[in-house]
Amino acid sequence: MKRYLAEFAASFLMIFLGTGSMVLSDQTVGWFSHMDVSLSWGFAVGASIFIFGRWSGAQMNPAVTISLTLLRAHPKRELIPYLMLQFSGGILASTLLAFLSPENEFLGSSLPAGSAMQSFYIEFLLTFALMGVVLLSGWFKKGAIFLVPFVIGATVFLEAYFAGPTTGASMNPARSFGPAIVSGHTEHLWVYLISTTLGAICASGLWLIWKKRF
Repeated sequence: MKRYLAEFAASFLMIFLGTGSMVLSDQTVGWFSHMDVSLSWGFAVGASIFIFGRWSGAQMNPAVTISLTLLRAHPKRELIPYLMLQFSGGILASTLLAFLSPENEFLGSSLPAGSAMQSFYIEFLLTFALMGVVLLSGWFKKGAIFLVPFVIGATVFLEAYFAGPTTGASMNPARSFGPAIVSGHTEHLWVYLISTTLGAICASGLWLIWKKRF
């Protein structure tokens, strides 16, 4: 039970802090910059891993959980519970943001700046890279409790900074699902659910091939 509570809390905290920074940016034009939002996402991910990782692994990302399950690095029996907790954490975070900022229309929703397919390809590549970092971080010593949160958080920061204006830099189905459902802006949700999941799975497939050959 502690694992499940930790995964729910980690997902809620990450999405609340991350999308909350986007809401704050919308409401304080010129005061909270794109750099600040990107740093907030990186911090939210890193802090959640640092706080809750010891109990649940703080995956917080259905694409990551599905990929780890396919790699047999996550128990099959915990796949559905983890996915439900991650999506539920995102919905609760967005619901709380809607209560705190009822005038905000989007609540940090993932929306393409260009075409839907452009965002699809970019999100696929972003999640592919993020999943690669997650897998490589497994090589760090278990005692490196600061290194893993820092590396993964820094990756999210960089990807959010460079791709945020184009796609919203989701890299996470649960991160996009909550704001879309609560705000009602579901028109491009399929892009972020499918591309991120495929990106993580492809990265895992390449990881298996690389491990077998080298």
